[in-house]
Order: sequence, then structure tokens, then C-alpha cells
Amino acid sequence: MSDKTHEENVQRQFGEQASAYLSSQVHAQGAEFALLQAAVAGRADARVLDLGCGAGHVSFQVAPLVGEVVAYDLSAQMLEVVAAAAEQRGLGNVCTERGAAEKLPFADGEFDFVFSRYSAHHWSDLGLALREVRRVLKPGGVAAFIDVMSPGSPLLDTHLQTVEVLRDTSHVRDYSAAEWLQQVSDAGLYTRSHTRQRLRLEFGSWVERMRTPEVFRAAIRALQAAVGEEVREYFEITDDGSFSTDVLVLWAER
Repeated sequence: MSDKTHEENVQRQFGEQASAYLSSQVHAQGAEFALLQAAVAGRADARVLDLGCGAGHVSFQVAPLVGEVVAYDLSAQMLEVVAAAAEQRGLGNVCTERGAAEKLPFADGEFDFVFSRYSAHHWSDLGLALREVRRVLKPGGVAAFIDVMSPGSPLLDTHLQTVEVLRDTSHVRDYSAAEWLQQVSDAGLYTRSHTRQRLRLEFGSWVERMRTPEVFRAAIRALQAAVGEEVREYFEITDDGSFSTDVLVLWAER
């Protein structure tokens, strides 16, 4: 699949349900928001890039504390939702820009912070995107990446990637902690810390948010029923298909 085709798939998948992501509890809530706010506290002059902003939850959380937030996403419909919600909330320092993570339309050293939450698993080239992050960060600038994380074990990884792509065909990969650390280092960024969280996903809302076709929903449920006990226990799969997954919170510095 070409990059162009992948970009078109991402735009199609998310554009049709942009509003659903604004009201999604999974995306609107999270302990990591307090961490992001703490990072920008006292930096009223800071410029922040919300990379792969989705419905803008990160932007809305940090905008009251900084000078400017650029909400950046591949989906024009998502950005329309962000712009409307920012206006409704009186956040005049939030602006939107459309494009891919692998080719940022910004000059070198434009941002004090780059935050990305639940976006990287859609990027076609993680390493290239991370090099772009480094390029647009000021020296000493800080980046935070929050994303679903692969457990690393081949057995568990195969299950996770399979259910992810069945639910959302624009999915590329959930990376393990080791993969993240290597890619961040290769991009010329220094990892300050990385921690693991757990995220509970209610099956019905998880597939409905992406309007997953019924045939793929049935395939996910059939796979869950067929896997071994070690997979079922790790992901805490329940009878209704709900499950838990790992989330990585990684802080890096240029």
C-alpha cells in the first residue's frame, strides 16, 4: 500500500466519525492529562504542537496554560471539530493545521513542546515522524508520546495487532517499549522516562466509534473466543468482548 493510499484510508476512517471522538470517554479522560499540564505549567509563552490531535483533547487541556497550541492532524473533518470546539470553549490560542506526521510544514525549532496521544499507531513511518518531531522542537524542547503499546511477546503482539486492524483498517502498528526507545534514540531524541499504564476498552463503544463493519466485529469476537488462556488473561478479555491493553507514556527531550 502506498503512503498516499494509507493517508486516504486514515482520512476516510476518521473523517466520518470525527464528532464521536470529541465525546469519547476514552479520549476525553486520562491521568496523563495532568502530566501534560504539569509539563507546561509556568510556560505561558510556550508554543505547543498537538501532533495527530484527533478531536483536540490534548489541545484543550494545555491551551489555557500556554501561548499557542497548533492542533495538527491528517483529517480535515477532525480539524473542523477541533476549531468549532475551541471557539465554543473560548480557546482563541488554538489554531489548526492539516498534514501528515512524517512531513511537518513547520520551520526548524518552532515548538517548545510536542505532544502526541493515541496517534502514532496510525503513522506510516514512525522513525521519520520522530525525526520531524526533533527538527521542529527547540533545543531543550520536550516531547511526550502516549499510545497503545505492544506487550512485546510475539504471541500477545500478534493478537493485539490483529484485533486492531480488524477494528480499524488504518491501523499500522502498536509498538513495544523497546521499539519506541530504539526509534526515539535513532531520531536523535533523549528519553527522559517511560511508564506503562493500563486502558480498559468497552467492546461496544470501541467498535462503534470506528463504525467497524459487522463482519469484522464478528471476526474479533471469534478470535477472542479461540485464543489460549494466556492471551485471554493478559488482555483481561470478558464475555462481552471488552478487554484491557497497555499504554506507553514516554517523555523525550531534544
